[in-house]
Amino acid sequence: MWHKSPMTAFDLETTGVDVEADRIVTAAVIDLGVEKRLALEWLADPGVEIPEGATAVHGITTEHAREKGERAHDVVDQVAEMLAAMVRTGSPIVGHNVPYDLTLLDRECRRYDLAPLQDRLEGTPLHVIDTRVLDQHCLPYRKRVSKEQGARQLITLAQVYSLPWDAEAAHGCSYDALMAARIAYRIGSLAHMHKSEWPQSIRFNRRPRFHELDGLDLAQLHELQITLAAEQAAGLQAHFRKSDPTAVVDGSWPLRPWEAS
Repeated sequence: MWHKSPMTAFDLETTGVDVEADRIVTAAVIDLGVEKRLALEWLADPGVEIPEGATAVHGITTEHAREKGERAHDVVDQVAEMLAAMVRTGSPIVGHNVPYDLTLLDRECRRYDLAPLQDRLEGTPLHVIDTRVLDQHCLPYRKRVSKEQGARQLITLAQVYSLPWDAEAAHGCSYDALMAARIAYRIGSLAHMHKSEWPQSIRFNRRPRFHELDGLDLAQLHELQITLAAEQAAGLQAHFRKSDPTAVVDGSWPLRPWEAS
């Protein structure tokens, strides 16, 4: 049962949403072992101004990051090495919309001439659990909660899988990482139980597909998500092209390939 294995929860808070240009502000790597939890969190001085819009999300100002943050080079190196150390033990990385975090970390490593995560794994395969991809596959017809709250936002998944949500703690990287791990556990639990045991809030969804995740090992789950992410991106791109024929949605998973300039 993949959801009962030790996991490594991972999340970043950043200066923006452009994985090719934006910087890490805070990072969390949490070792969710069978009998222990080791949580590490970093605050970086990103070396650039933190836009007001980003501060409104995670609460970190440029002044605070400059005063209290570690050198960005050191934070990036430590985060990548901690993740690599966990992966080398066989632990999967779990998060929500993981390509964003892994791609941005990859670009930060290259920015500071540090070894990217993949180069630190010593041949150990990287296995990832992405709650956004899994939820969209398992409950594909769930609608938006409201115009303001999307169907696949982390807060929405917490509500769908009956997890309490702390609005004040949300968008802190440790909180979001742990919430993603809890959601992954709920999805895995639903996949491995009989439909008659599902709560009504899940059972009454149109054509749920949790059981397609039943019986998979971590490697099989990872490979399935590569396919699912590509299919989901293709569907979203087709939707966008109804109004913009040039729209492109990148379906790379679990991170976007590096293209040297």
